[in-house]
Amino acid sequence: MPAQQRLDGAAFDALTRGQTFYYGYGSVPYGAEEYLDNRRVRWSFLDGQCKDGYWYETPEQLICFVYEDRPDAPQCWAFFSENGRLRASFENGAEAPPLYQIERTSEPMLCLGPEVGV
Repeated sequence: MPAQQRLDGAAFDALTRGQTFYYGYGSVPYGAEEYLDNRRVRWSFLDGQCKDGYWYETPEQLICFVYEDRPDAPQCWAFFSENGRLRASFENGAEAPPLYQIERTSEPMLCLGPEVGV
């Protein structure tokens, strides 16, 4: 079995659905994504604010995310399984270091809504 394997949509869905993944640059936390049924997602920069969205697979096996605050700007990534952990490489043309899975849990993320504390 190769140490690094690029994931297609079916493999990505099977690995992530029902889970929350925390990502970082190396060990520095960056954000978290909760993977829900029907390719729905919830993203947070770990600030308590969450964005809902969905993902789809392109013919090039990229996983593209569309979020409620930017429906016209999909963010496409190549996902790899490396020694049991995810690595995500941003594929929208901008230079960005890869994100690495820091943690994986079945617990949902903490999302504070605008009505909290009102």
